[in-house]
Amino acid sequence: MESESAVTTCYRHPKVESHVRCTRCDRYICPSCMREAAVGHQCVECVKEGSRSIRQARTAFGGRISTVPAVTYVLIGLNLLAYLAELLRSSVVDRFAMLGAGLVGPDGGHYYWAAVHSSDYHAEGLVDGEWYRLLTGAFLHLPPTGGTFGIAHIGMNMFALWNIGRTVEAQLGRVRYLALYLLSALGGSVLVLLIAPDQQTIGASGAIFGVSAAYYVMARRLGADMAGVNRFMAGLLLWLVISAGLTSWQGHLGGLLAGGLVTVAYAYAPRGSRRALVQAAACVGLLAVLVVLTVLKVSALRTGAV
Repeated sequence: MESESAVTTCYRHPKVESHVRCTRCDRYICPSCMREAAVGHQCVECVKEGSRSIRQARTAFGGRISTVPAVTYVLIGLNLLAYLAELLRSSVVDRFAMLGAGLVGPDGGHYYWAAVHSSDYHAEGLVDGEWYRLLTGAFLHLPPTGGTFGIAHIGMNMFALWNIGRTVEAQLGRVRYLALYLLSALGGSVLVLLIAPDQQTIGASGAIFGVSAAYYVMARRLGADMAGVNRFMAGLLLWLVISAGLTSWQGHLGGLLAGGLVTVAYAYAPRGSRRALVQAAACVGLLAVLVVLTVLKVSALRTGAV
């Protein structure tokens, strides 16, 4: 009969008798701790250690491969929630739309920044410290009674984001894609501030133009068939011209330029361990430029206030 001292037990479960060793660390493991390996079985810890040493698959732009475009879904959801808030309370637009400099009169009405010279009016917008408008305006859209577009405004934007965003997110990965989207939205708002500071603007179009620019840059970098891509960009630029008379062309152009610059950095950053650092530095650099331009413009508007 086998002596008690000769009985071997699982290293994780000392009360469970075991006669099987992990092929990697040679420790005894019980059936609940066994994980099938190429040869024999391994323990739970060795399997985890082996997973860490396996290089994660990446896209051509350094993003983690994912089959679910979660960021695109979340962005669409946020836009729809913001639209619902507009329907429930119309004042949401005036409170959160992009606006560099405006005035609120004693009657509660909204006026252009340089239109009135009276202490009875108080400032609103970025000149009044409402910096959040730089991004919140990119999640608002025209209400159903909003003139030329109405509900078609959010419908067209979300349709475009659904179609283009999923493709771009799959290539860039979630973190890079989110940075691209937000910087494009911010770029659109900053150009509005620089050119038309007293113009109230809303819509995700600036961010979507940035995502569209990313789609074009990535296609060129990957050597894709550019015939269809060029037709897409031609339509996009045509819409940019048409939008000059209908919506904020400044927001569209600003988003297009910001998105293009970010994606050029993503696409042409040197491969290797420093690629992510170069890409992150490009995003931070663009953010710094946009912040400086914003601060300078707002300071100039405040200085010229009466």
